[in-house]
Amino acid sequence: MHYLHTMLRVSDPEASVRFFELLGLKETRRMESERGRYTLIFLAADEDHRGEGERGTAEVELTYNWPPEDGSAPEVYTGGRNFGHLAYRVDDIYETCARLQAGGVTINRPPRDGHMAFVRSPDGISIELLQKGEHKAPAEPWASMPNTGEW
Repeated sequence: MHYLHTMLRVSDPEASVRFFELLGLKETRRMESERGRYTLIFLAADEDHRGEGERGTAEVELTYNWPPEDGSAPEVYTGGRNFGHLAYRVDDIYETCARLQAGGVTINRPPRDGHMAFVRSPDGISIELLQKGEHKAPAEPWASMPNTGEW
């Protein structure tokens, strides 16, 4: 397993980037999704930075969820809800999920795509698991397993 990043939800992405740059982190890459209505900004410390556009060895992911298209108020994060998840890269996502499930862990978001799954710690901390390398081919029982609870 390899630690990847910690995700934080932000309400002002540029102010947040300025803050983390003041701390000494550098933006490594940025992705926007019109369809999903979000922006992801990844930052890393010098020691973890591999070069412009490259994934750092350990990063902070700033997630900005765009305001609703209908003009209603944007989401407000309280009570630590702005903390999103810890993320780990695993050698075999199916084996990892099967081992966790056998140990009594609920797979909240199964790896239907052969790439990503979510589980929660006993204290409710969301953990993202990402397949190392290429996505695995969809396989049962994961491909048809529904989400359980929040992730």
